[in-house]
Amino acid sequence: MAEGQLSTVPSSDNLSTICQPYAPENINSVSGIMAPVDDRPYRFSFYSNSLSATIHARNLSELPAEGQSFQDLFTGISIPSEGSTFKGIGSNRRSEKPPGDPGKPIGSSGGDYEASTWWLDVLSPTDEEMNVLSKVFGIHPLTTEDIQMEETREKIELFRNYYLVCFRSFDQDPYGPTYLEPLNMYIVVFREGILSFHFRPTPHPQNVRRRIKQLKDYINVTSDWISYALIDDITDAFGPLIQSIEYEVDSIDELVLILKDTEQSDMLRRIGLCRRKVLGLLRLMGSKADVVKGLAKRCNENWRVAPTSDIGLYLSDIQDHLITMTQNLNHYEKILSRSHSNYLAQISIEMTDANNQINDVLSKLTALGTILIPMNLVTGLWGMNVHVPGQDITGYAWFSSIVAALAAFAVIGGYTTYKFMRR
Repeated sequence: MAEGQLSTVPSSDNLSTICQPYAPENINSVSGIMAPVDDRPYRFSFYSNSLSATIHARNLSELPAEGQSFQDLFTGISIPSEGSTFKGIGSNRRSEKPPGDPGKPIGSSGGDYEASTWWLDVLSPTDEEMNVLSKVFGIHPLTTEDIQMEETREKIELFRNYYLVCFRSFDQDPYGPTYLEPLNMYIVVFREGILSFHFRPTPHPQNVRRRIKQLKDYINVTSDWISYALIDDITDAFGPLIQSIEYEVDSIDELVLILKDTEQSDMLRRIGLCRRKVLGLLRLMGSKADVVKGLAKRCNENWRVAPTSDIGLYLSDIQDHLITMTQNLNHYEKILSRSHSNYLAQISIEMTDANNQINDVLSKLTALGTILIPMNLVTGLWGMNVHVPGQDITGYAWFSSIVAALAAFAVIGGYTTYKFMRR
């Protein structure tokens, strides 16, 4: 290592405060051949260009193989072993061999840091683990605080021997309770390797490792490239969701004005859910383009810890994708806003038509009531215990006269009402 260059390779002494081997309780009391089952998740994943397998462990102490130090692990120095199997501590450590690369020699780089680039991915680090990693790798307290406090603002910060990228993804499980909720990814990039932290399970590290296995023979896997691949995979995760939103928006825009009354019962719900997704993605996409632009800009400046210039080309491509997706989401929001207004306007027109029909019926009933109420008053008055004209005279002359008068009043009143309503 050149004079004045800061080392990011840990030693066993630095990790001695936390890296104690895990031993299940009451392991000696288990009888028979059944070993105790540890259902804790693998929170640490270690990848290195000099290793033929990705190491997964439940805590830091399980990362090195038996007889191997942390310094040997991070520098790619192998230990004597049978075949390609690592000797770990019990069943708490496992390794995944990449297909098609069974016999790559460990530590064949001849001192080139690109040949031994490492990547440690940490899920839900504890405060003690963060303090130890910060001490070992020389991470600034501000970076440690951002990670521990789960800083939500996306940004890039350059420090003396590394740069920090805060990038947000989202929960991609459509059946989970936290679907589409923001998921913060913190990437600490050194020249020799990279540390990544996140506090919920996410497929991005696994996708990047799979991509490295496919492209390892064609590219130089450096720490800058791994950070780019993580940012690119997070960006690509938005693509299918935006595509599904586009289909839904087109469907809503076509159906909002042609559906019948009985078929529009769930249209408002569809519009509301789609707008909720669009606004949520716009919130996640808000500052991503600026962060990537700032990171690409650093590639052309004389920063010792900034990404190299060739990575800037990849970052510019990501920036273009982010800008395009943001513009598409803004366009979808405008379409949904217009569809929402059209839907409400159509509902208002239908309600106005219904009110007009009700008013027409009520006006006819009012006219009929105007005619019948006076007639009912006369007949009701004479139905009481009062003297009725002509009651002492035999015959139906008076009765016929009264009925004829009422009928004439009904005809005159009906004709007058008809003329009045025709105006």
